[in-house]
Amino acid sequence: MGEHGPAADEHIREEEAVDVEWSGNWVAGRLGVELVGDGELRELLGLALRRNPKRAHLLVSNVLGKHVPQRPSVVHGVGFELGERVRNLLGEAEARRAVVLGYAETATGLGHAVADGLGVAPYLHSTRRPVAGVAQAGGFEEAHSHATSHLLLPEDPDLLNATSEGSPLVLVDDEFSTGNTVLNTIRALHARYPRDRYVIVALVDMRSEADQGRLAEFAQEIGARVDLVARARGTVRLPEGVLEKGRSLVAEHDARDAGPVASGPSAPRPPVRVDLDWPAGVPDGGRHGFTPVHRAALEAALPAMGARIADALGEARRVLVLGFEELMYAPLRLATALEDATTAEVRYSTTTRSPVLAVDDPGYAIRSRLVFPAHDDPADGPGDRYAYNVAGAGFDAVVAVVDSAADTPALHAPDGLLARLAGHTDRVVLAVVPSYVPSPTPHRQEAAMLPEPLRGPAFSSYAAQDVGWLLQDLSDTALEAPTEEREEAIQSGGAHYAESLPVEYQPSPQYQELFKAALDTSAARIARAVGTVTETVLAERGPRPVLVSLARAGTPVGVLMRRWAQHRHGLDLPHYAVSIVRGRGIDANALRWLAAHHDPADVVFVDGWTGKGAITRELAAALEEFEGFDPEIAVLADPGGCVRTYGTREDFLIPSACLNSTVSGLISRTVLRSDLVGPDDFHGAKFYRELADTDVSGLFLDTVAARFDEVADAVDAEAKELLAADRAPTWEGWAAVERISEEYGIHDVNLVKPGVGETTRVLLRRVPWKILAKRGAGADLDHVRLLAEQRGVPVEEVEELPYTCVGLIHPKYTRGATGADGTAVTAK
Repeated sequence: MGEHGPAADEHIREEEAVDVEWSGNWVAGRLGVELVGDGELRELLGLALRRNPKRAHLLVSNVLGKHVPQRPSVVHGVGFELGERVRNLLGEAEARRAVVLGYAETATGLGHAVADGLGVAPYLHSTRRPVAGVAQAGGFEEAHSHATSHLLLPEDPDLLNATSEGSPLVLVDDEFSTGNTVLNTIRALHARYPRDRYVIVALVDMRSEADQGRLAEFAQEIGARVDLVARARGTVRLPEGVLEKGRSLVAEHDARDAGPVASGPSAPRPPVRVDLDWPAGVPDGGRHGFTPVHRAALEAALPAMGARIADALGEARRVLVLGFEELMYAPLRLATALEDATTAEVRYSTTTRSPVLAVDDPGYAIRSRLVFPAHDDPADGPGDRYAYNVAGAGFDAVVAVVDSAADTPALHAPDGLLARLAGHTDRVVLAVVPSYVPSPTPHRQEAAMLPEPLRGPAFSSYAAQDVGWLLQDLSDTALEAPTEEREEAIQSGGAHYAESLPVEYQPSPQYQELFKAALDTSAARIARAVGTVTETVLAERGPRPVLVSLARAGTPVGVLMRRWAQHRHGLDLPHYAVSIVRGRGIDANALRWLAAHHDPADVVFVDGWTGKGAITRELAAALEEFEGFDPEIAVLADPGGCVRTYGTREDFLIPSACLNSTVSGLISRTVLRSDLVGPDDFHGAKFYRELADTDVSGLFLDTVAARFDEVADAVDAEAKELLAADRAPTWEGWAAVERISEEYGIHDVNLVKPGVGETTRVLLRRVPWKILAKRGAGADLDHVRLLAEQRGVPVEEVEELPYTCVGLIHPKYTRGATGADGTAVTAK
């Protein structure tokens, strides 16, 4: 297992005896930074200057194996000893239920070593490398880092969840400075995978006195025990203006940076490639999870791999094993095996994304730097990468260890890492660890064939973060047909309504004014319903739901719910739009994509309103074939009494129902036609870019969102009342529709469209027969009356209507029965 405990301590003291001057003196003297703590602190840490606008100084660990080459047995031993302390703290039973989580990129190897010390716990580290087909189990941001997005991508989706009850989560980072990153991580994970115990592990605890009391307060806040295990404790005292001073120092020294950056010889000696014979089935690290079984298999294979590397080194006497960014543990364990296989002096460090100033001074922690381009096709694009304290360090061989995803032409290019190393050592050995590819589930295999969601401004006038459309773009396909032609084809059975599109209604100036007046009048009412339904969803479906709108009526509501969650709670909820078609179900490929990228249990379907509940029933039936999805729909308004989760059950004017694409991001209703949508395609839709001049999608969202603050108190009271109430669906809307269908001689519930929203759709897209209006209905029906007048459709006022209005589609329609008097049937 390599050396740990007292042996590691001895090696640290031995290294300190060689380097008499503390490697933080240069920064301390120029910036006035003080490192105060227990006796071991200066042995563990030096100081350098960051190229980072958020923090001037960098604590440089002498035992982490990142910036400073160190004996691999020391690096592994320090983490291993911390893991043993965690095991003693937890006790044998809890240790066996624990999961260890390390932070990318710096602490991936340290977290592995802690898990080794625990001996019985699986390990996972966060990553900044997305992997196609692997669903995220969470993520978080790192406040002071230059690259902040951390993803959690376990192969086993239950790794963080299955053992949550009564099992500790052990979080490992190199330093516990303010505590913000770790506490924010626990808060995010606790909301999704609650448990009653956490252990924070760090090489050094550097919290200020003000930060130290926050840990106990935080534990009390989440109702869990939170322990801290650290190698050493201290704090950094920073004078006023240190950030500005640090920037000035960096600027002053940048032009004469002592770090050698030249590429070396024009034709460097090619690297010696060593075949590791890496054990089959063992992951290259903890990006997707690393179990005790994996650990045992790796331990058995390490001696032979160390011997192969030793054979490739020739006569080298001072050797560096250089890991690669997040790939820290595999190179570290190969280095510990090499220590056992050779009498050569072995050191270990890794490359990094972190930009740090190099100064060739014995009182400074970063003496030299090599700069080279990224070579693993990173998700955030190309950029410089660094290897510190390698140039000028006297290594006569460097073993570069990368995973196969990073063994690219860029690695071998004239300005690549291998060429940079060749300029500063006699021999470069390349060892490639096969990148672990998780076994795809059927959902992942299918989803890998599907494209990423469409987003604005390329598709829709919504901002990219507002919604991702799980649709295909049919903008260049002629799909529109005259309303009367579509109606005859639909009612005769010759075509389905989703096989074509109605010609987009172009509102008259009078109608546009009605829309704006209705929006002004109802904005607060809509904001209140948005807040109420969102708070209900957050309370009942978890704090980080994935909103999935039913395109297109649900999409504006989903965007508003997302904005409410962001405005009131600081939550950045994922939001997608999918197609559902009456009689044909929901887009199955969209569900497969969602299942591969998110936990289906987190998905909340969103629609604008209910009428008689046809889509509610359609969704429930469609989801029977897909595990994990909840068929419950969250709607803004539920006048039909069809769902449990709603903002209101009043039937009132929702202005987004007054228009078509121009209030829905300029997207058409969805299309499902066999010659356009294949078995591996998303359903389709069009983006009406040409209607941009009349687009009011942003106006609708901004007007409603502007009223969020004023309705906040009412929302809190309403949501609390609803959560305690019996909200079981009554289905009174369906009963009313059946009654109206028979009373008016229609005998087809699909031709009866209840509610203000559905009635508006009838007038905009179908051939209406007549409108039933609740006697005394006021301004909510102004736009309905105007549309009815424009189309020559009678509005009949009736008593005891459970809706504000009901639209009746012309029954048994043929183009010979276009009159508004309803001659196709005997009118009541």
